Amino acid sequence: MHIYTHPEFIHHDVAEGHPERPDRLRHLLGHLDREGILDDCQLREPGDLSDAQILAAHTTGHLEFLRRSEPTDGIVPIDPDTWMGPRSLNAARLAASAVCSGVDDVLTGTEQRVFCAVRPPGHHAEANSAMGFCLLNSVAIAALHALEQQDINRVAIVDFDVHHGNGSVDICKDHPQIMVCSSFQHPYYPNRLDDIEQPNIVNTPLPAGSGGDDFRRAISTQWLGALEQHQPDLILVSAGFDAHQLDPLAALNLQEQDFQWITQQIVSIANQYCQGRVVSTLEGGYDLEALARSAQAHIEALI
Repeated sequence: MHIYTHPEFIHHDVAEGHPERPDRLRHLLGHLDREGILDDCQLREPGDLSDAQILAAHTTGHLEFLRRSEPTDGIVPIDPDTWMGPRSLNAARLAASAVCSGVDDVLTGTEQRVFCAVRPPGHHAEANSAMGFCLLNSVAIAALHALEQQDINRVAIVDFDVHHGNGSVDICKDHPQIMVCSSFQHPYYPNRLDDIEQPNIVNTPLPAGSGGDDFRRAISTQWLGALEQHQPDLILVSAGFDAHQLDPLAALNLQEQDFQWITQQIVSIANQYCQGRVVSTLEGGYDLEALARSAQAHIEALI
C-alpha cells in the first residue's frame, strides 16, 4: 500500500499553540516507522496539481484570495482558526495532489488502497471559503478528479472526523454522483450545512459523550445501506481521529478499535462494489498519541 506524504507539509506554519501543528505529522510518521507499518507501505511524494483541478471544486475568487493572503514571511490569520505562512498554499496544493495521486494509483491498478499523511486538512474548506484549519478541500477535489476518469460514474466520501465535513457537503451537494456521509459531534463546530436533506448527503450527528457503541449503531443504521444503494466505483475517506476520547478539541469517546471497525466496514463495501478501491486522507486528530495509534489501526485495516 502507498502512503503519500511530503516534507513540505511540515512547513505549513501556524500560530504558537495551535492544535494543527507540524508535530502531528512528525509524530504520526515516526510512530508508523517504529511500529513497522512503513516496512509494508511505500512512501511516495505527490507532484503539484493544476489550477483546473482546484477550480473544479473551488471558485476562482477563493484561489485568488489564498494567493493574495499568503505572506512572504511570518504567518497571517485568514479566519480565527486558520493561518497561512509563506509555504502554506503549496502544502495545501500538495495535500490535494496526494489524494488525486492516490485516486490515479487505485484506478490504474497500481495499488488497491492508499493513505495520505498530509496537512493542512481540507474537509472544512467550502467552494468559496477557507475555514477550520483548511485551505483547499483535498477530498472534494479528488472526488471531482475521479469523476473525470473513464469508468468512474459514482464516488462516495465517508468522513468520520469529529467535526462535520461542511466543505465536502458544500462542494458536492449538487453532484448526485458523489455521496457524502459525515458523522460528527452535534451541536458543535462548524454548525453549518449539517441539516441538508437530499439523497446524496448523509449527515450523522452524534451528541457529546457518545461512545463506540453509539457510533457503530449510527453508522450501521445510516451509512451502510445508503452506500450499498449508491454502489460507488471508488470510496474516499476523510479520516479524522479527533473523535477519540483523548482528543482535546471535542467530546466524543471513540477508541482505536472503533476506527478499525469503521475502516473494516468501508473496506467491505469497497470489496463488494468498487474492486476494493479506497483512498484515505488525514483530517483531524490533535492528541499526538491517540492520533498515532488510531491512524495505525486505520492503516492496518486498510492493508
